[in-house]
Amino acid sequence: MSTPELPNATPRRLRAIHARLAKALGPLEPPRATDPLDELILTVLSQHTSDLNAERAYGELRAAYPTWQEVVDSPSPAVADVIRSGGLANTKAPRIQAILREVGEREGAFSLDRLRQLSDEDARTYLTSLPGIGPKTAAVVLSFALGRDAMPVDTHVHRVTKRLGIIPPTASAERADLLLHDLIPNGLRTPLHVAFIRLGRQICKAPTPRCAVCPLVDLCPTAPRYLPSRGRRRG
Repeated sequence: MSTPELPNATPRRLRAIHARLAKALGPLEPPRATDPLDELILTVLSQHTSDLNAERAYGELRAAYPTWQEVVDSPSPAVADVIRSGGLANTKAPRIQAILREVGEREGAFSLDRLRQLSDEDARTYLTSLPGIGPKTAAVVLSFALGRDAMPVDTHVHRVTKRLGIIPPTASAERADLLLHDLIPNGLRTPLHVAFIRLGRQICKAPTPRCAVCPLVDLCPTAPRYLPSRGRRRG
């Protein structure tokens, strides 16, 4: 049940928010459908950088190393040089190698296709047991690669759901992951993830949202802070 401080923290309100955003933003389909291991590595590359930089780094990685075995066998500094455009290369390169090494040892191949046979909970547990993989990355793989009903909490989703009064303003990304998964009705997690990202990029921006053009302005408890007072004189 919602509280006065969290007016949109109900399944009914979330359905209404989804309907409005779908009308305002168009189809809320995931941006891609990929192999789960490819998606996992791309998502690691996307951490703390833009999608454009991550995709560039991923393309450069696959061009330099056509097989995952070659990535594992290469010195970490060499892999880092290849993915430099994605940022934090010295951290991401050994992490990617550790993930690939672990998957290869568990599966006997560089493949996560077995996850397709697992439940959502078991697939998430598997993914988060890999080196450096947290809830957000696991949810991205579940949603985009496996077609599961998951809600990845990136910076846009985190900001937008706080401002809308869906999660508490002090909730961490990890806490938001749990709250949103339990709160959002089945079937709406991935569409709302896509919707909140678009809303965050186009309208509910940091640091100043464009509340005057937001389709949720009348539902948002944060909007009055940013809208001009009606009685204020114009110069």
